[in-house]
Amino acid sequence: MDKLRITGQRPLEGVVQASGAKNAALPLIAAALLTAEPVRLNNAPQLMDVRTLAKLLRSLGAQVEQDGAQIEINAAGVDHYEASYELVKTMRASVLVLGPLLARFGQARVSLPGGCAIGARPVDQHIKGLQALGADIVVEHGYIVARVATPSGRLQGARITTDMVTVTGTENLMMAATLAEGETLIDNAAREPEIVDLANMLRAMGAQISGDGTSQIRIRGVEALHGAVHSIIPDRIEVGTFLCAALAARGDVTVQGAEPAHQDALLDKLREAGAQIDTGSNWIRLRADALPGGRPRAVSVRTTEYPGFATDMQAQFMAVNCVAEGAARMTETIFENRFMHVQELMRLGAQIDIDGHTCVVRGVPKLSGATVMATDLRASAGLVVAALAAEGETLIDRIYHLDRGYDAMEVKLRGLGAQIERIRGQ
Repeated sequence: MDKLRITGQRPLEGVVQASGAKNAALPLIAAALLTAEPVRLNNAPQLMDVRTLAKLLRSLGAQVEQDGAQIEINAAGVDHYEASYELVKTMRASVLVLGPLLARFGQARVSLPGGCAIGARPVDQHIKGLQALGADIVVEHGYIVARVATPSGRLQGARITTDMVTVTGTENLMMAATLAEGETLIDNAAREPEIVDLANMLRAMGAQISGDGTSQIRIRGVEALHGAVHSIIPDRIEVGTFLCAALAARGDVTVQGAEPAHQDALLDKLREAGAQIDTGSNWIRLRADALPGGRPRAVSVRTTEYPGFATDMQAQFMAVNCVAEGAARMTETIFENRFMHVQELMRLGAQIDIDGHTCVVRGVPKLSGATVMATDLRASAGLVVAALAAEGETLIDRIYHLDRGYDAMEVKLRGLGAQIERIRGQ
């Protein structure tokens, strides 16, 4: 397995380019199944998860080609409706093919998904919503087996109220409803920027959608969708990770290709920690080279659904708090197993106490390099941030997690002055 070797305490300085958002690219790729015409995605990140989903679409009969930051998808030849366990087991987002397959072809057989071991993340809300649209669904032998059970052979519009806010659930139901007969209303919908990005592409394909970005999304189904060209939004989690790294390493970093409006909750916390933040139409600059006392201030956070503080930024911000002045309380409300990075941070010298879904982080003047192990995607990013702030050398093992969600992170960090290298596995 590949590892990262990082020698820390080198200020990060310069400009870094954000990639397209992983959490937007995946539903957009799945949405291409809704039409027989070509779909082109620009600003696509070059990630393991993107390659995995492309492989899944090819297994269904679609043509998928990626050339740098551009992906071309043609789903005209789809003649297979099963997403096998072998393709789905590494990535929960694979379940996003369920709604499009069911809406366009009237059937789907999708393995129950895998991904990072950070919590239960059940798909019951996907199933409940699709059943409301007229699907007959059973779960057997580890697969979701779905078939349209209406007289017309098409899904039927319905009012759906999810029991919890679910991003992938909202996306699956949005995609399915675009080809349903009549109107669908999704209540308690997720409000993330990635939801809006999906709605924008679906509208470009001919869908009739309103209310995206709010908790109530209205969709009037159409008989068919057509091809489109769409540019993926910046990855707000990658942007946030670079900003946290700049603060922890006490640098001066500008992230280009960012969308400041997507970062309000994080930017507020970074300012509270003492960082100087400047923004433009498509960039964010963080300066931490003039922190009072030379260290950031400890800041408490509570993760919650957008527009609150993102659970995907919890580990990276915890790494900042590890070297901050004072103590902070960090509460995780989204996933029950998302403190697995705590033990690894403590190997670097962090002082952290866990009490259920809350951690108390007491900042220390410096961390010390050590060998640590990544346990999930965002935990690995948190370890990178901590290693950049630590004295001496840190070796991060199992970084295949990192490669699922970050496009050439070590290359981008080297461009900012970090001493970081990838050690290829044997």
